[in-house]
Amino acid sequence: EENTVEVNVYAIVDACKQMASTMTGAIIIVTKENSLSSYIDTGELIQAKTSSSLLQNIFFKNSPMHDGAVIITGDEVMAARCVLPVTENESFPTHLGMRHRAAAGITENADCLAIIVSEERGKISFAKKGKLEIDLNADQLKEKLQEELH
Repeated sequence: EENTVEVNVYAIVDACKQMASTMTGAIIIVTKENSLSSYIDTGELIQAKTSSSLLQNIFFKNSPMHDGAVIITGDEVMAARCVLPVTENESFPTHLGMRHRAAAGITENADCLAIIVSEERGKISFAKKGKLEIDLNADQLKEKLQEELH
């Protein structure tokens, strides 16, 4: 059964752009083949339509859910505050923080995409298959997501 519901790329990109501008840290996982249900179970179940404001709300600095990852499947935010594995890769750049390590870790372990907004630098990064591309602008992020999801 094909997942025909499209990921709301616009909402994700918009949220990341806003969060980068306010130096709000975030990690968003977009599932592909793998449902990541065991990781969803570590978090707080949400199951709501993806919107830019929902994502910004979750990662808002004082929100009780801002720690951990959001997992998105199709057009739904499945869960927030999820715990992800971190990469064991020895050559992983040490100047990148825990969110980046988790993004590499989850995409090494499962077929999914990860988007990170760094609260130190206000920059957007993208990970797949354990490889990170850092300092993307909103347009580059949009291109990457569209490429990967269609």
